[in-house]
Amino acid sequence: MKVLVIGSGGREHSIVAKLASSTKVSALYAAPGNGGIADLATCVPIDVTAVEELVRFAKEEQIDWTFVGPEIPLLAGVVNAFQQEGLHVFGPTKEAALIEGSKDYAKRFMRTHGIPTAASETFSDAEKAKAYIAEQGAPIVVKADGLAAGKGVVVAQTVEEANEAVESMLVGNQFGQAGSLVVIEEFLEGKEFSLMAFVNGKNVYPLVPARDHKRVYDNDEGPNTGGMGAFAPIPDLKQTVIDEAVSRILKPAASGLAEEKRPFTGVLYAGLIETSNGPKVIEFNARFGDPETQVILPLLENDLLQVMQDVTAGEDPKLKWKDAYATGTVIAASGYPGSYEKQLPIPDLSGLPNDVFCIHAGTERKADGFVSSGGRILFIGSVHHNRAVAVESVKKGLDIFKDNPSFHYRTDIGFGE
Repeated sequence: MKVLVIGSGGREHSIVAKLASSTKVSALYAAPGNGGIADLATCVPIDVTAVEELVRFAKEEQIDWTFVGPEIPLLAGVVNAFQQEGLHVFGPTKEAALIEGSKDYAKRFMRTHGIPTAASETFSDAEKAKAYIAEQGAPIVVKADGLAAGKGVVVAQTVEEANEAVESMLVGNQFGQAGSLVVIEEFLEGKEFSLMAFVNGKNVYPLVPARDHKRVYDNDEGPNTGGMGAFAPIPDLKQTVIDEAVSRILKPAASGLAEEKRPFTGVLYAGLIETSNGPKVIEFNARFGDPETQVILPLLENDLLQVMQDVTAGEDPKLKWKDAYATGTVIAASGYPGSYEKQLPIPDLSGLPNDVFCIHAGTERKADGFVSSGGRILFIGSVHHNRAVAVESVKKGLDIFKDNPSFHYRTDIGFGE
């Protein structure tokens, strides 16, 4: 079969790599893809939001299946457009993807369907928001309502910090339309984890949980990013907590979306926190998480294309997992998530150890090697039956970026938490 993957990041490179191992796939395409994806798929220069062009390409090339990676095309209605043309596509409609597209909607949805989450209020007026913050005190969390590439969340340790976040979003227009509403919610204590599932209507098939690291610096310090690394599975996460998250969060979410005439097909992501009162939702996403996908897909034994077909047909994909651990660290441009340079020359990746894998997130291929094209550039990962060995392998893989002022990465991502 011919398969198209929409997107250009590390998540999409991981999806392409997994699909490339399928005996059912005869040709792989990526729109627009990146420098690393080009080793495995034909990259076509179509933007993820160019919905009509994507549909036209899929029809002209007789694409059998399309996998939509990022959230932006989902909310632009790419799945709706493909479905209207009778094309097989894996991902939720824009109506179902609103669970990620609006944090205000997601909060109202969770209240309606009794899904555990932090108490919150939504504001469009900065002064009312600040009055609420003064009433609640700190620490407190301020979130832009819409999509902000993982950077629209401020965990404020003081009232002043929270007020500054409100000011920058509602008055300073930091995130444009995405920040025209802010959700202010209580700060929850506990360890975070990501639990994703393949979903079709009310059918929910959970994946292995992963732990993502959002903060840019070691020891979880500095501003939030799109993710600086991840590992899976999580040794200290009890099965009872996972089971509770599936029964009280993922299944009610899938059922609730179906009841609201927004039936969800694709990958539903729950960003969760393990509190003393059980798991609670921090956020929902309507697609694979990044960088969690980079450690989860290498552990999946199933053929991903077969999984897509089974889930869409309403059949249990019977997911099987390797008895192993996967961990990895993101190589980012210095300055990320603030301003950073692009077109940075990337060191020769042929020097990486044999027991690590390299996923490209923001790269371009030039005649003399790869250069950077984004803030998060590469993901260096390893899979091993022994988790300490997996961590050490990644650390060795990071050595080729050591003492290079163009790049930044965390040195503390692994299984020690």
